[in-house]
Amino acid sequence: MAPASASPSAAVTTPAATAAESPAAPVQASPTLAPAEDSADTNDVISRKIAGMTLEEKIGQMLLVGIDGTTAESAAQKMIADDKVGGIILYSDNISSLKQLVSLTNALKKSNNGNPAPLFMSVDQEGGKVSRLPAEYAVFPSNAAVGKGNNAADAGTMGELLARAVKSSGFNMDFAPVLDINSNPDNPVIGDRSFGSTADLVVRLGIAEMKGLESEGVVPVVKHYPGHGDTSVDSHLELPVINKTEAQLAKLEWLPFRAAIKEKADAVMVAHILYPKLDPEKPASLSKVIIGGQLRGQMFFKGVVITDDLTMGAIVKNYSLAAAAVDTVLAGSDILLVAHEYKNEQAVRAALLSSVKDGTVTEARIDESVYRILALKAKYELTDQAVPVPELNGLNSDIKAWRKPFQH
Repeated sequence: MAPASASPSAAVTTPAATAAESPAAPVQASPTLAPAEDSADTNDVISRKIAGMTLEEKIGQMLLVGIDGTTAESAAQKMIADDKVGGIILYSDNISSLKQLVSLTNALKKSNNGNPAPLFMSVDQEGGKVSRLPAEYAVFPSNAAVGKGNNAADAGTMGELLARAVKSSGFNMDFAPVLDINSNPDNPVIGDRSFGSTADLVVRLGIAEMKGLESEGVVPVVKHYPGHGDTSVDSHLELPVINKTEAQLAKLEWLPFRAAIKEKADAVMVAHILYPKLDPEKPASLSKVIIGGQLRGQMFFKGVVITDDLTMGAIVKNYSLAAAAVDTVLAGSDILLVAHEYKNEQAVRAALLSSVKDGTVTEARIDESVYRILALKAKYELTDQAVPVPELNGLNSDIKAWRKPFQH
Protein backbone atom coordinates (compact mmCIF):
# COMPACT_ATOMS: atom_id res chain seq x y z
CA MET A 1 0.00 0.00 0.00
CA ALA A 2 1.33 3.40 -0.89
CA PRO A 3 1.23 5.90 1.95
CA ALA A 4 -1.72 8.25 1.89
CA SER A 5 -1.13 11.95 1.60
CA ALA A 6 -1.35 13.81 4.87
CA SER A 7 -4.59 15.69 5.04
CA PRO A 8 -2.85 19.05 5.22
CA SER A 9 -0.82 18.91 2.04
CA ALA A 10 2.08 20.03 4.19
CA ALA A 11 3.08 16.55 5.29
CA VAL A 12 6.56 17.97 5.46
CA THR A 13 6.03 21.67 6.08
CA THR A 14 5.81 23.63 9.23
CA PRO A 15 3.44 26.54 9.67
CA ALA A 16 5.82 28.21 12.09
CA ALA A 17 9.00 28.42 10.04
CA THR A 18 10.19 28.41 6.46
CA ALA A 19 13.08 26.27 5.29
CA ALA A 20 15.29 29.30 4.88
CA GLU A 21 14.90 30.30 8.49
CA SER A 22 17.42 28.72 10.80
CA PRO A 23 15.60 26.49 13.23
CA ALA A 24 18.49 27.14 15.56
CA ALA A 25 17.18 30.62 16.29
CA PRO A 26 13.41 30.34 16.14
CA VAL A 27 11.34 33.46 16.28
CA GLN A 28 9.36 33.92 19.43
CA ALA A 29 5.82 32.93 18.66
CA SER A 30 2.72 31.73 20.39
CA PRO A 31 3.49 28.55 22.33
CA THR A 32 1.58 26.34 19.90
CA LEU A 33 1.18 25.96 16.17
CA ALA A 34 -2.54 26.66 16.25
CA PRO A 35 -3.20 28.79 13.16
CA ALA A 36 -4.12 32.43 13.45
CA GLU A 37 -7.79 33.34 13.28
CA ASP A 38 -7.46 34.67 9.75
CA SER A 39 -5.43 31.72 8.49
CA ALA A 40 -6.79 29.98 5.43
CA ASP A 41 -5.96 26.66 7.08
CA THR A 42 -8.02 26.99 10.24
CA ASN A 43 -9.04 23.35 9.92
CA ASP A 44 -5.48 22.09 10.22
CA VAL A 45 -5.98 18.91 12.25
CA ILE A 46 -2.34 18.50 13.22
CA SER A 47 -1.96 22.06 14.49
CA ARG A 48 -5.10 21.69 16.58
CA LYS A 49 -3.79 18.42 18.00
CA ILE A 50 -0.50 20.06 18.98
CA ALA A 51 -2.38 22.91 20.61
CA GLY A 52 -4.01 20.35 22.91
CA MET A 53 -0.79 18.54 23.86
CA THR A 54 1.25 19.14 27.00
CA LEU A 55 4.94 20.04 26.73
CA GLU A 56 5.79 16.61 28.13
CA GLU A 57 3.73 14.92 25.39
CA LYS A 58 5.40 17.01 22.69
CA ILE A 59 8.92 16.25 23.87
CA GLY A 60 7.99 12.58 24.14
CA GLN A 61 7.20 12.56 20.42
CA MET A 62 10.77 13.72 19.72
CA LEU A 63 12.32 10.66 21.40
CA LEU A 64 12.96 7.39 19.56
CA VAL A 65 14.43 4.93 22.01
CA GLY A 66 15.79 1.43 22.48
CA ILE A 67 14.69 -1.10 25.07
CA ASP A 68 16.35 -3.93 27.00
CA GLY A 69 15.72 -7.60 26.39
CA THR A 70 13.34 -9.61 24.23
CA THR A 71 10.09 -8.89 26.06
CA ALA A 72 8.13 -5.73 26.80
CA GLU A 73 9.46 -5.56 30.33
CA SER A 74 7.90 -3.23 32.88
CA ALA A 75 10.60 -0.56 32.43
CA ALA A 76 9.86 -0.36 28.70
CA GLN A 77 6.11 -0.26 29.25
CA LYS A 78 6.51 2.44 31.89
CA MET A 79 8.71 4.54 29.59
CA ILE A 80 6.12 4.38 26.81
CA ALA A 81 3.15 5.02 29.11
CA ASP A 82 4.72 7.74 31.28
CA ASP A 83 7.17 9.51 28.95
CA LYS A 84 4.96 9.02 25.88
CA VAL A 85 7.96 8.45 23.60
CA GLY A 86 7.33 8.80 19.90
CA GLY A 87 9.10 5.67 18.74
CA ILE A 88 11.03 2.51 19.53
CA ILE A 89 14.06 0.96 17.82
CA LEU A 90 14.83 -2.75 18.10
CA TYR A 91 18.25 -4.32 17.65
CA SER A 92 19.47 -7.88 17.22
CA ASP A 93 19.63 -8.44 20.97
CA ASN A 94 15.91 -7.64 21.18
CA ILE A 95 15.04 -10.30 18.60
CA SER A 96 15.28 -14.08 18.94
CA SER A 97 12.51 -15.54 16.76
CA LEU A 98 9.60 -14.54 14.57
CA LYS A 99 6.97 -15.39 17.16
CA GLN A 100 8.88 -13.55 19.89
CA LEU A 101 9.40 -10.48 17.68
CA VAL A 102 5.72 -10.17 16.78
CA SER A 103 4.78 -10.61 20.44
CA LEU A 104 7.22 -7.86 21.38
CA THR A 105 6.14 -5.31 18.77
CA ASN A 106 2.48 -5.92 19.61
CA ALA A 107 3.10 -5.51 23.35
CA LEU A 108 5.05 -2.29 22.87
CA LYS A 109 2.27 -0.84 20.74
CA LYS A 110 -0.29 -1.86 23.35
CA SER A 111 1.71 0.06 25.97
CA ASN A 112 1.18 3.19 23.86
CA ASN A 113 -2.60 3.01 24.26
CA GLY A 114 -4.04 6.43 25.07
CA ASN A 115 -0.95 8.37 24.04
CA PRO A 116 -1.11 11.24 21.50
CA ALA A 117 0.10 9.35 18.40
CA PRO A 118 1.05 5.84 17.23
CA LEU A 119 4.63 4.70 17.75
CA PHE A 120 7.29 4.69 15.12
CA MET A 121 8.36 1.03 15.33
CA SER A 122 11.79 1.20 13.73
CA VAL A 123 14.64 -1.11 12.79
CA ASP A 124 17.99 -1.06 10.95
CA GLN A 125 17.20 -3.57 8.21
CA GLU A 126 19.57 -2.77 5.35
CA GLY A 127 20.54 -6.23 4.13
CA GLY A 128 24.00 -7.76 4.29
CA LYS A 129 25.74 -7.42 7.65
CA VAL A 130 23.14 -4.96 8.99
CA SER A 131 20.16 -7.30 9.23
CA ARG A 132 18.04 -7.50 12.36
CA LEU A 133 15.19 -9.78 11.32
CA PRO A 134 15.05 -13.29 12.83
CA ALA A 135 16.21 -16.45 11.06
CA GLU A 136 12.72 -17.27 9.75
CA TYR A 137 13.19 -14.58 7.08
CA ALA A 138 15.19 -15.20 3.91
CA VAL A 139 18.47 -13.28 4.03
CA PHE A 140 18.93 -10.06 2.06
CA PRO A 141 22.25 -9.46 0.26
CA SER A 142 24.34 -6.36 0.94
CA ASN A 143 23.80 -3.11 -0.91
CA ALA A 144 27.23 -3.56 -2.52
CA ALA A 145 26.14 -6.89 -4.01
CA VAL A 146 23.04 -5.24 -5.46
CA GLY A 147 25.14 -2.29 -6.60
CA LYS A 148 27.33 -4.56 -8.72
CA GLY A 149 24.22 -5.40 -10.73
CA ASN A 150 23.84 -1.67 -11.51
CA ASN A 151 20.07 -2.01 -11.95
CA ALA A 152 17.77 0.53 -10.31
CA ALA A 153 14.75 -1.74 -10.78
CA ASP A 154 16.45 -4.41 -8.66
CA ALA A 155 17.09 -1.84 -5.92
CA GLY A 156 13.46 -0.77 -6.10
CA THR A 157 12.37 -4.38 -5.64
CA MET A 158 14.78 -4.65 -2.74
CA GLY A 159 13.03 -1.71 -1.07
CA GLU A 160 9.62 -3.31 -1.59
CA LEU A 161 10.79 -6.65 -0.18
CA LEU A 162 12.48 -5.02 2.81
CA ALA A 163 9.27 -3.14 3.54
CA ARG A 164 7.13 -6.26 3.26
CA ALA A 165 9.51 -8.09 5.60
CA VAL A 166 9.72 -5.48 8.36
CA LYS A 167 6.03 -4.62 8.12
CA SER A 168 5.03 -8.27 8.52
CA SER A 169 6.52 -8.36 12.03
CA GLY A 170 5.13 -5.03 13.18
CA PHE A 171 7.63 -2.38 12.08
CA ASN A 172 6.66 0.78 10.20
CA MET A 173 10.02 2.57 9.82
CA ASP A 174 13.29 1.29 8.35
CA PHE A 175 16.62 3.09 8.71
CA ALA A 176 17.42 2.59 5.03
CA PRO A 177 18.54 3.21 2.36
CA VAL A 178 22.21 3.94 2.98
CA LEU A 179 23.12 6.88 0.73
CA ASP A 180 26.79 6.99 1.70
CA ILE A 181 29.26 6.71 -1.18
CA ASN A 182 32.01 4.18 -0.45
CA SER A 183 34.75 6.54 -1.56
CA ASN A 184 37.32 5.48 1.06
CA PRO A 185 38.22 1.76 0.85
CA ASP A 186 39.66 1.95 4.39
CA ASN A 187 36.33 3.10 5.84
CA PRO A 188 35.64 0.88 8.87
CA VAL A 189 31.89 1.43 9.12
CA ILE A 190 30.32 1.72 5.63
CA GLY A 191 32.03 -0.64 3.16
CA ASP A 192 29.51 -2.99 1.56
CA ARG A 193 26.64 -1.15 3.25
CA SER A 194 27.01 1.31 0.35
CA PHE A 195 25.78 0.59 -3.16
CA GLY A 196 29.17 1.61 -4.51
CA SER A 197 31.93 4.14 -4.96
CA THR A 198 30.30 6.55 -7.43
CA ALA A 199 27.64 9.16 -6.79
CA ASP A 200 25.65 8.17 -9.87
CA LEU A 201 25.29 4.55 -8.75
CA VAL A 202 24.32 5.47 -5.18
CA VAL A 203 21.81 8.06 -6.40
CA ARG A 204 20.04 5.75 -8.84
CA LEU A 205 19.88 2.67 -6.64
CA GLY A 206 19.42 4.50 -3.35
CA ILE A 207 16.44 6.53 -4.59
CA ALA A 208 14.91 3.40 -6.12
CA GLU A 209 15.20 1.57 -2.80
CA MET A 210 13.71 4.55 -0.97
CA LYS A 211 10.71 4.59 -3.28
CA GLY A 212 10.29 0.83 -2.94
CA LEU A 213 10.07 1.13 0.84
CA GLU A 214 7.59 4.00 0.51
CA SER A 215 5.41 2.08 -1.92
CA GLU A 216 4.76 -0.62 0.68
CA GLY A 217 3.87 1.88 3.40
CA VAL A 218 7.10 1.79 5.42
CA VAL A 219 8.84 5.05 6.31
CA PRO A 220 12.36 5.09 4.80
CA VAL A 221 15.07 7.04 6.62
CA VAL A 222 17.97 7.94 4.32
CA LYS A 223 21.38 8.00 5.99
CA HIS A 224 24.02 9.13 7.03
CA TYR A 225 23.94 12.82 6.07
CA PRO A 226 26.26 14.59 5.17
CA GLY A 227 28.04 11.36 4.16
CA HIS A 228 29.90 8.69 6.12
CA GLY A 229 31.75 7.14 3.18
CA ASP A 230 35.10 8.87 3.61
CA THR A 231 35.69 8.36 7.33
CA SER A 232 38.62 6.44 8.77
CA VAL A 233 37.01 6.10 12.21
CA ASP A 234 33.84 4.28 13.29
CA SER A 235 31.50 6.82 14.92
CA HIS A 236 30.12 4.08 17.16
CA LEU A 237 33.51 4.26 18.91
CA GLU A 238 35.05 7.70 18.31
CA LEU A 239 34.28 11.02 16.61
CA PRO A 240 35.35 10.91 12.93
CA VAL A 241 36.82 14.06 11.39
CA ILE A 242 36.51 14.88 7.68
CA ASN A 243 38.53 17.87 6.47
CA LYS A 244 36.47 18.58 3.37
CA THR A 245 35.13 21.93 2.28
CA GLU A 246 31.52 22.63 1.42
CA ALA A 247 32.49 22.70 -2.28
CA GLN A 248 34.08 19.25 -2.03
CA LEU A 249 31.06 17.76 -0.26
CA ALA A 250 28.74 19.30 -2.83
CA LYS A 251 30.58 17.48 -5.63
CA LEU A 252 30.31 14.01 -4.06
CA GLU A 253 28.83 13.21 -0.63
CA TRP A 254 25.85 15.55 -0.88
CA LEU A 255 24.69 14.38 -4.31
CA PRO A 256 22.61 11.38 -3.11
CA PHE A 257 20.99 13.45 -0.36
CA ARG A 258 20.14 16.29 -2.73
CA ALA A 259 18.57 13.73 -5.05
CA ALA A 260 16.58 12.17 -2.20
CA ILE A 261 15.28 15.56 -1.09
CA LYS A 262 14.29 16.36 -4.68
CA GLU A 263 12.36 13.06 -4.66
CA LYS A 264 10.58 14.13 -1.46
CA ALA A 265 12.46 12.05 1.10
CA ASP A 266 10.45 11.86 4.32
CA ALA A 267 13.29 11.54 6.83
CA VAL A 268 17.07 12.02 6.95
CA MET A 269 19.45 10.63 9.59
CA VAL A 270 22.37 12.91 10.45
CA ALA A 271 25.76 11.42 11.35
CA HIS A 272 28.13 12.16 14.21
CA ILE A 273 31.01 13.44 12.08
CA LEU A 274 33.05 16.60 12.64
CA TYR A 275 33.63 18.77 9.56
CA PRO A 276 36.07 21.43 10.84
CA LYS A 277 35.86 23.47 7.63
CA LEU A 278 32.08 23.73 8.02
CA ASP A 279 31.74 23.84 11.81
CA PRO A 280 34.95 23.50 13.85
CA GLU A 281 33.13 23.00 17.15
CA LYS A 282 30.23 20.60 16.67
CA PRO A 283 29.67 17.41 14.66
CA ALA A 284 27.03 17.40 11.94
CA SER A 285 24.38 15.94 14.26
CA LEU A 286 24.69 18.91 16.64
CA SER A 287 25.52 21.64 14.13
CA LYS A 288 23.32 24.64 13.30
CA VAL A 289 25.49 25.21 10.25
CA ILE A 290 25.06 21.69 8.83
CA ILE A 291 21.44 20.94 9.79
CA GLY A 292 19.84 24.39 9.97
CA GLY A 293 21.98 26.19 7.44
CA GLN A 294 22.77 23.52 4.85
CA LEU A 295 20.25 20.65 5.07
CA ARG A 296 17.25 22.85 5.77
CA GLY A 297 18.44 26.22 4.44
CA GLN A 298 20.36 25.37 1.26
CA MET A 299 18.81 22.02 0.35
CA PHE A 300 15.30 23.06 1.44
CA PHE A 301 14.65 19.82 3.31
CA LYS A 302 11.31 20.18 5.07
CA GLY A 303 10.96 16.63 6.38
CA VAL A 304 11.95 14.92 9.61
CA VAL A 305 15.59 15.10 10.74
CA ILE A 306 16.69 12.20 12.97
CA THR A 307 20.01 12.01 14.79
CA ASP A 308 22.14 8.93 14.70
CA ASP A 309 22.20 7.23 18.12
CA LEU A 310 23.20 9.83 20.71
CA THR A 311 24.69 7.12 22.93
CA MET A 312 27.42 6.33 20.40
CA GLY A 313 31.05 6.92 21.33
CA ALA A 314 31.34 9.89 18.98
CA ILE A 315 28.94 11.81 21.23
CA VAL A 316 29.28 10.44 24.77
CA LYS A 317 33.10 10.56 24.72
CA ASN A 318 33.07 14.23 23.74
CA TYR A 319 29.84 15.82 25.00
CA SER A 320 27.38 15.42 27.82
CA LEU A 321 24.21 13.71 26.67
CA ALA A 322 22.09 16.56 28.06
CA ALA A 323 24.06 19.24 26.20
CA ALA A 324 24.04 17.21 22.98
CA ALA A 325 20.25 16.81 23.18
CA VAL A 326 19.69 20.55 23.49
CA ASP A 327 22.27 21.38 20.82
CA THR A 328 20.74 19.05 18.23
CA VAL A 329 17.27 20.53 18.73
CA LEU A 330 18.67 24.06 18.42
CA ALA A 331 20.45 22.89 15.26
CA GLY A 332 17.16 21.71 13.69
CA SER A 333 16.75 18.02 14.55
CA ASP A 334 13.25 16.67 15.14
CA ILE A 335 13.82 13.16 16.53
CA LEU A 336 16.57 12.22 18.95
CA LEU A 337 17.62 8.58 18.73
CA VAL A 338 18.59 7.25 22.17
CA ALA A 339 19.25 3.58 21.53
CA HIS A 340 20.58 2.27 24.82
CA GLU A 341 19.68 2.42 28.53
CA TYR A 342 16.55 3.90 30.03
CA LYS A 343 18.60 6.33 32.11
CA ASN A 344 19.84 7.92 28.88
CA GLU A 345 16.29 8.42 27.62
CA GLN A 346 15.43 10.00 30.95
CA ALA A 347 18.46 12.31 30.79
CA VAL A 348 17.61 13.48 27.27
CA ARG A 349 13.96 14.03 28.14
CA ALA A 350 14.85 15.98 31.28
CA ALA A 351 17.34 18.14 29.38
CA LEU A 352 14.77 19.08 26.74
CA LEU A 353 12.08 19.86 29.31
CA SER A 354 14.52 22.02 31.26
CA SER A 355 15.71 23.81 28.11
CA VAL A 356 12.18 24.93 27.30
CA LYS A 357 11.42 25.95 30.86
CA ASP A 358 14.59 28.06 31.12
CA GLY A 359 14.07 29.65 27.69
CA THR A 360 17.06 28.07 25.90
CA VAL A 361 14.64 26.43 23.44
CA THR A 362 11.28 28.02 22.65
CA GLU A 363 8.14 25.94 22.75
CA ALA A 364 7.47 27.17 19.22
CA ARG A 365 10.69 25.40 18.16
CA ILE A 366 9.47 22.18 19.80
CA ASP A 367 6.13 22.57 18.01
CA GLU A 368 7.86 22.77 14.62
CA SER A 369 9.40 19.34 15.19
CA VAL A 370 6.23 17.80 16.58
CA TYR A 371 4.29 19.08 13.58
CA ARG A 372 6.70 17.36 11.20
CA ILE A 373 6.60 14.13 13.25
CA LEU A 374 2.81 13.97 13.47
CA ALA A 375 2.45 14.84 9.79
CA LEU A 376 4.75 11.96 8.86
CA LYS A 377 2.79 9.54 11.03
CA ALA A 378 -0.42 10.77 9.40
CA LYS A 379 1.02 10.45 5.89
CA TYR A 380 1.80 6.78 6.43
CA GLU A 381 -1.44 6.19 8.35
CA LEU A 382 0.45 4.61 11.23
CA THR A 383 -1.50 2.70 13.86
CA ASP A 384 -0.70 0.72 16.98
CA GLN A 385 -2.80 -2.17 15.73
CA ALA A 386 -1.43 -5.63 16.53
CA VAL A 387 -0.18 -7.83 13.69
CA PRO A 388 -0.57 -11.63 13.48
CA VAL A 389 2.44 -13.92 13.27
CA PRO A 390 2.98 -13.91 9.49
CA GLU A 391 3.19 -16.85 7.15
CA LEU A 392 6.46 -16.21 5.30
CA ASN A 393 6.52 -18.76 2.47
CA GLY A 394 5.40 -16.31 -0.19
CA LEU A 395 7.65 -13.46 0.96
CA ASN A 396 10.69 -15.71 1.36
CA SER A 397 10.09 -17.20 -2.07
CA ASP A 398 10.02 -13.68 -3.55
CA ILE A 399 13.21 -12.68 -1.72
CA LYS A 400 15.06 -15.82 -2.89
CA ALA A 401 13.97 -15.34 -6.50
CA TRP A 402 15.01 -11.67 -6.45
CA ARG A 403 18.41 -12.24 -4.79
CA LYS A 404 19.65 -14.98 -7.15
CA PRO A 405 21.74 -12.64 -9.37
CA PHE A 406 23.50 -11.20 -6.28
CA GLN A 407 24.66 -14.47 -4.74
CA HIS A 408 28.14 -15.76 -5.39
